[in-house]
Amino acid sequence: MKRGAFCLGVSVCVLVLMTATAFAQLPGIPIRVNIPFDFLVRGKTLPAGEYEISRLSDEPQVLEISNIRNRHDHAAIETDPVQGTVPNHGKVVFHRYGDSYFLHEIWTTGLETGRELPASHQEKMLRRETLAKGESVEPQTVVLAIY
Repeated sequence: MKRGAFCLGVSVCVLVLMTATAFAQLPGIPIRVNIPFDFLVRGKTLPAGEYEISRLSDEPQVLEISNIRNRHDHAAIETDPVQGTVPNHGKVVFHRYGDSYFLHEIWTTGLETGRELPASHQEKMLRRETLAKGESVEPQTVVLAIY
């Protein structure tokens, strides 16, 4: 009797974990962020404005960022998972070098896994140029809250 109850308990736990994992990977509600500066994504400069970030499919790797007021300002972005502490509020993280901003991470409220964009060719080039000038190559981190 105890063994049957234990097996049932384990089965329920496994089912709950599988459901939670599947839920986290399904397309969610798009997030919105007001970005007050021009920024680069995959070699494309997007102007300051209100943006919506959403998944393109059931797979969480590919996201789309699009300007709410001008749908021509958009980019598809491939991301990698990144672990961190569970944020109380969603956020979008940029790397800043001087006047150049590069989209770096996207975090959704309550999830311990965010999405990270690999450094673009332009960001790598800017790092090399900065290093060649003898300046610090560490970017300034700029964090914006999502709503």
